[in-house]
Amino acid sequence: MNFTASHLHHGNKISCTAVYQKEDGSPDVTAETSLTPDISSGTWGIKMPQNINVMSGTCVTIPCFFDVASNHKINLDDTCKAYWSDSTSFNSGNAKLKPTKEMTGDLTKKDCTTTFNNASLLQRSKYYFRLECDNALKYTFTQAGVDISFIDPPSPTLILSPLEVKEGASVSLTCSAPAPAPCWSHPPALTWSPNLGQSQETLQENQDKTKVRTSVMNFTASHLHHGNKISCTAVYQKQDGSPDVTAETSLTPDISFLPQILFSSDCVRTASQVNCSCDTEGNPSPAVQWYLNGEPVNQSGGFEIFSEILNLTVHRSSFILSQPQVKHFSTLLCRSFNSLGSASQLFYMSKFKSSAEPQGSEMHCGLYSGVVPWVLAGVFFSVSVICAACLCKVQKNVKPKEEDRTYMSLSGRTVSSSEYDVINTAPKSQ
Repeated sequence: MNFTASHLHHGNKISCTAVYQKEDGSPDVTAETSLTPDISSGTWGIKMPQNINVMSGTCVTIPCFFDVASNHKINLDDTCKAYWSDSTSFNSGNAKLKPTKEMTGDLTKKDCTTTFNNASLLQRSKYYFRLECDNALKYTFTQAGVDISFIDPPSPTLILSPLEVKEGASVSLTCSAPAPAPCWSHPPALTWSPNLGQSQETLQENQDKTKVRTSVMNFTASHLHHGNKISCTAVYQKQDGSPDVTAETSLTPDISFLPQILFSSDCVRTASQVNCSCDTEGNPSPAVQWYLNGEPVNQSGGFEIFSEILNLTVHRSSFILSQPQVKHFSTLLCRSFNSLGSASQLFYMSKFKSSAEPQGSEMHCGLYSGVVPWVLAGVFFSVSVICAACLCKVQKNVKPKEEDRTYMSLSGRTVSSSEYDVINTAPKSQ
């Protein structure tokens, strides 16, 4: 294999694997050997990102690799130390940042990657790297620097699968939030609102050593979810002890569902007409067809039909029928339909509500709630009076036999004619 050496190859393992195919049909066997190239340009140079975004109160890692002049390669030893500053002219004495060996890569292998566990030590500025060893090797790499910027916590990403959802289908929502730096010891915690089902979390590490927290929530789509916001919130725990910070992402699912006729659908009869409304909900928004005695009707001289949109999914269709026509029909049906199906509501003319125009109150036809109790009371009273009168007449005409005298004497009493006359006198009309 022939290639042109690059600083990107420096320190990265290159492997060659041999695969041996066995003749007896048993599984193949492999053998591998590798090497790690030491790439040097022979001149001073450094490689690092141009920009790094940092959250305050957290850590930051600056990936960094350098090269030295050929005559200084021998000076790379364990005495070398790393320094950082926001000036191109500095030394170990006035450097802004003096990381320890535990905070830096292996300088003898030209790895100057540096981690600052407290990003508050940094400012919004451009930082340069300087290498100093206890020998002649002392050099500030001004060829490139890194711009440090402070940002708010990154918002999580939210993915809905599948994108087009029908009611009753299984749905997966995936929320992912990255840890801003490889040094971050506490990956963000994820929460769902509302929590619609079971969720599973995983933690994945990328090639750059950064970590990503992912939560997958599974639920069954319902028309109740349509148009309602679903949020995923990432909570980032600061490493310096300051209060946690949060970032939120949300989406509003578009759920397709069959039409449904709502309970608010109703008919009211006035002295001059019948007014019917059919409130129906569905996605896509449903259309409405009216039927009188099973026959479809449209706008005409005898009927009025008009529609209004109450919200994104609720549609109201109103039907007005003049009162003289009501006697010719027994049923009125509202049929709501969209591309997924239909729903119907049947109204019976005999059960329409009446609206008393002077009072404006509604009551069922033929059952006047304010009159019925008094009518029943009057009937009961009349029946009671008639029964009492009949009983008295019977008692007046009965002549007791001789053998019955003892019984009659025990319970009988003298009733004056005036009392008798009162009992049997019908009430005078008022």
